[in-house]
Amino acid sequence: MKAWTIDGKFGPDALKLVTRETPKPRAGEVLVRIRAASLNYRDLGFLDGKANPEHPLPLIPLSDGAGEIAAVGEGVTRVKVGDRVVPHFSRWLGGRPRYREMFDATPGGLYDLSLGTAPLQGVLAEYAVFDQERVVRYPEHLTFEEASTLPIAGLTAWHALFIDTGLRAGDTVLVQGTGGVAVFAIQLARAAGARVIVTSSSDAKLVRAKEIGAHEGINYKTNPDWDVRARALTGGDGVDLVIDVTAGELDSSVNALRTGGQVIVIGYLGGVTASVNVFPVLQKKARIQGISVGTRDWFEDMNRAIAQQRIHPVIDRTYSFDRAPDAFADLRKANFVGKLVIQSS
Repeated sequence: MKAWTIDGKFGPDALKLVTRETPKPRAGEVLVRIRAASLNYRDLGFLDGKANPEHPLPLIPLSDGAGEIAAVGEGVTRVKVGDRVVPHFSRWLGGRPRYREMFDATPGGLYDLSLGTAPLQGVLAEYAVFDQERVVRYPEHLTFEEASTLPIAGLTAWHALFIDTGLRAGDTVLVQGTGGVAVFAIQLARAAGARVIVTSSSDAKLVRAKEIGAHEGINYKTNPDWDVRARALTGGDGVDLVIDVTAGELDSSVNALRTGGQVIVIGYLGGVTASVNVFPVLQKKARIQGISVGTRDWFEDMNRAIAQQRIHPVIDRTYSFDRAPDAFADLRKANFVGKLVIQSS
């Protein structure tokens, strides 16, 4: 099979196209013919060696893909040959979050090697093997390309909106940016009957966000006090929920809230350290919570909602398999709305 690997060294030019033997599923495993794979910002971290500079190489990158079951190992009952599936990001299938289940077996790169788990190869290849418990059937109205965007971006948005917050119709959500998680948050919040405000540095992206489902947009370059503007758009009350992708302006996120509102931190584009003025947090009874993707149970719940609402994930660009490095380069530039997807050969 053909596969792209990070081989020999980390860095923007580290991707190498190689030919490998097609893996065979063992007992309890399934072989997936990968038809499409989508990129997340975590993938740049592994390509550059910043996510884990000690990570063993070679490594097939990317965690999110879609395809069909090509073969099954002994004892597999969850799926059958021909089923269209996507991989679940972690071993966290349901119940309380446990660190090992969340982070010790993520395909396409491991964050914590001290847990002792052998690295899992990713999906930027023609085939990939997964434990049968780690694959999920996706809504039938989606293409392979659309389905490939669900595992991280879709599920993280679902977690942010409905699991720890309990979003209700009529609530107001402020979404930062127009990347993968942000666009899913726009679509899912709108489908749930919420009002959606989006921030971006690009007027063109704000226009696109409104086409996707946002009600209002704020350009934070021309309106640096975007939190004040958000409060004005809500009659001075503030928003119910902020989906914060930067963690660099937590004070502004808190200021945009209504009393009793919540900030969900899903990213660190503004850096890995942040400070917050505690007094407004206390005064507003604000909640600040970080999240990480979600369980397989939530994944299946989300897929049912997507199927019922006939939601189509937003793909900005697709690339042929041989142009995978171009997709990484465009991810680095961040000049897109929604997701970037690589089609398998």
